[in-house]
Amino acid sequence: MVTSKLLTQWELFRRVPPEIAQAIEEQAEIAPYAPGEVIVSAGQPFTFFGFLLEGEVVAYLGEDQGELRSIETLQEGSFFGEMSLMTGLQSAVDMIATAPSRVLLIPEDIFQDWIRADPAALQTFSKSIARRSTRIEHEQQDIAHLLGEQAADQDPYGLSLTPDEPQKLLVLNLRTGSLKYRYFDTDDDSRHVEGQVEWIGEARCLQTHARGDREYRFELGPVNHRQALQALLDRLIDPDIGVLDSLEEITAIGHRVVHGGDKYSNAVLIDDQVLDDIRSFSHLAPLHNPLHALGIEWMREILPDVPQVAVFDTAFHQTMPPYAYRYALPEHLYAEHGIRRYGFHGPSHQYVGMMAATHLKKRFSRLKMITCHLGEGASACAIEHGRSIDTSMGLTPLPGLVMVTRSGDIDPAIVTYLMRQGMSADEIDHLLYSESGMKGLSGLSGDTREIPDAANAGDPKAMLAAEAFAYRLRTYIGAYYAALGGLDVLVFTGGIGENAAGVRSMACQNLWSLGILIDAVKNRAVRDATQGVVDISHPDSQVKVLVIHSDASRMIARETVRILGYEAIQKQIEASEIPIPIGVSAHHVHLSQQDVEKLFGEGHTLTPKLPLAQPGQFACEEQVRLIGPRGSIDRVRVLGPARSESQVEISRTEGYRLGINAPVRMSGDLDGTPGLTLEGPAGQAELRNGVIYAQRHLHMTPTDARKLGLQSGDMVRLRVEGEREVVFGDVAVRVSPKFKLEFHLDTDEANAADMNTGDVAYLDGIQKRGHRG
Repeated sequence: MVTSKLLTQWELFRRVPPEIAQAIEEQAEIAPYAPGEVIVSAGQPFTFFGFLLEGEVVAYLGEDQGELRSIETLQEGSFFGEMSLMTGLQSAVDMIATAPSRVLLIPEDIFQDWIRADPAALQTFSKSIARRSTRIEHEQQDIAHLLGEQAADQDPYGLSLTPDEPQKLLVLNLRTGSLKYRYFDTDDDSRHVEGQVEWIGEARCLQTHARGDREYRFELGPVNHRQALQALLDRLIDPDIGVLDSLEEITAIGHRVVHGGDKYSNAVLIDDQVLDDIRSFSHLAPLHNPLHALGIEWMREILPDVPQVAVFDTAFHQTMPPYAYRYALPEHLYAEHGIRRYGFHGPSHQYVGMMAATHLKKRFSRLKMITCHLGEGASACAIEHGRSIDTSMGLTPLPGLVMVTRSGDIDPAIVTYLMRQGMSADEIDHLLYSESGMKGLSGLSGDTREIPDAANAGDPKAMLAAEAFAYRLRTYIGAYYAALGGLDVLVFTGGIGENAAGVRSMACQNLWSLGILIDAVKNRAVRDATQGVVDISHPDSQVKVLVIHSDASRMIARETVRILGYEAIQKQIEASEIPIPIGVSAHHVHLSQQDVEKLFGEGHTLTPKLPLAQPGQFACEEQVRLIGPRGSIDRVRVLGPARSESQVEISRTEGYRLGINAPVRMSGDLDGTPGLTLEGPAGQAELRNGVIYAQRHLHMTPTDARKLGLQSGDMVRLRVEGEREVVFGDVAVRVSPKFKLEFHLDTDEANAADMNTGDVAYLDGIQKRGHRG
């Protein structure tokens, strides 16, 4: 029997409003539970608020190696069920008695009356929800990580090309004077093929075709690109050396496309519109895109029913922020002519980044990397949390590092000076692309073997060329270290990066102050990087220095498989047309309980003001002042409940006002972010990190995710219709029973698109499938 004497034994009930206490005495009941008896199972809703009068109850979340995984042990005086009752969610855990127990069961309607009538109780339960939800999320992440390690530790990013259904993939790269190709049979590695046709259009045109350890060479004579393409297809079905009985066995074709402008931030299934777009970018890549478009047209004629995928060199770099990709030129040159930095070698940079993450058994999305693709063309890339934030090439593949025959960075006034000396635009192009770089400095040929041999023999011009190459690379490594705010991994790839120990040594010279130190013996011992990842770091190096074989063709094949896997999901999305409410997120602060007390006084708990759209979250009465290096922002709302770590979300405009350049991150991803000072009525809290520009994201429940064929971590496009249709890309999907369907973006983006909270968006397509990276 529930009595007032029983209730007042416990602190929780001593200040309960009299009418609530009376209702508990009249309607609550005390239930006994034997050891091992389940009180509530995971996936079931709570219909009561439980208070443990005696005994012991344990909350279990899933299994670990066949054993139940305990996340909290409740003793006498503990309560449970508040999370489910206040958020409307089902129980995330199994509640099981582990000793003879008695539990006070308070009906749901009385509990709801209680928290409406008693602000102190509401604060107590809100604080408990914050603590327990954080613990559950961390445990769920640990479980997912363990399962992911077991299932995908060896190949978390699909680089081994082992799709669910076997594929026969052809990868094509048509260039001005050559055609490179790869064929992948995902069911039988022994049938892989690699080849190229060189010197197309010349009498010496040669086809090299390799399968396994056998290489075949064919003199083709002065053929054109269409004839060269036909020659490679003929080799694939050749009765003696071929791997196919018929070309119709090919299941998909992946095309390397140099330029995708600023429209394509991902690989894409080719249709008429994509082909037109590739042609439209020809003015940005006149030596490449026209040939890519021709190759696509020809393969559509030859194999009209085989899907084709475009993988853009520029796509990986579309995550660069505007201050990194814009030139300091008048706005109309960008708006009307697309003059900006695009970057190239994207598939190579992304591939070696993923390979490095796999080797280190860390997530690609948690690492700071600098990748150096050093071949005939050379570029460096700064990768932060899986996203390219800067790269050395620009509008064209000419600027940046010193290259074999390309100049890299020069004073732009040199061009106008040469024009005044009588050189034409074509002559200057030829000079900068074909007669400069190490070739121009050394006076030798563009053979990458000749220059180091001459330098080793004491040729001063060759030594200058090698030193200039390494020096420019070293300056970019230093610059990108600063841009990243630290470094976890430095990668060398490409023909020079993989084979020139001297270049790697000179590039890393005097970088110990940045934590970069290579082992001279390991560096010289690198003989064949094609077999995997080679670690040349010194044991004392704080940064991992790796040599990784570049395999852009494999990356293109991987992207082709990935995009084709989205077809069913895309159809599901197109059929759904579910309106998604838009929520415009103004600046706000999440606080840890420790910082709550620093700002508002010891023992203070957050005071709910208004519930938010997401269940269990609320705007608080409390406000703080943000103080940055340049300025401050007053009356910034705190959102509850309290979290394990404080976080500040602002727009770019506000970042400029504060003097802070924050990264674009998902909530909770705070490693390496800048900090600021928070000021409240009771004092200040210094945040060492925690300031972010929020990644635009889409909240949904598991039910919504099933309807749309999506999963947490996916990247999608959202379409907002109206007089001026707007498509938002790179929208991260977050799935949780705690969420409701809503698209979140910040005030800057909403203002630019003339959108408000309450407007709706529609799913337009999937860009990237979520994974551990």
